[in-house]
Amino acid sequence: MRRLPEKHRGRFKEPFGTLFPELEEALPFLEGKTLYAVGDVVTHNLFAAGRPPDIAVIDGFTMRAPCTRTPLILYRRIKVKNPAGTLTDEIVAALGDAVENAPALIAVDGEEDLAVIPLALAAPVGAVILYGQPGEGVVVCTVTPALKTAAEELLSLFVPAS
Repeated sequence: MRRLPEKHRGRFKEPFGTLFPELEEALPFLEGKTLYAVGDVVTHNLFAAGRPPDIAVIDGFTMRAPCTRTPLILYRRIKVKNPAGTLTDEIVAALGDAVENAPALIAVDGEEDLAVIPLALAAPVGAVILYGQPGEGVVVCTVTPALKTAAEELLSLFVPAS
């Protein structure tokens, strides 16, 4: 398990892609793409828009409050533990498995916020990852070699959990 030190948390406040105030504005960029969603509200909104993701990563919460808007998702379900501020080997392995065997729902006991980083590394170039930016909208990340390099740099900020 890796933990993100407090001193680096500010680096994760900036969007890791293009920020759209509303999902509807991002929908034209999703046509024909392999789509991955991180977060309960983003997942709900994609289903409501008729564009279900190939992979959904949810934890049952939004901004630390229980999320009651998560749709019934009939995907293969992978349950993992991932405490807040960490990336466990379990979630990293589940993301790799889900990318190889989509569709899948990763149900996280803990927090899924940082899953975008290892998902960007596991995802094929050309896939699109969406996640919520609290109070601002939805972030759309197209997986490119440059995005993978940025994800590796962010992952290097994590330290082994003791």
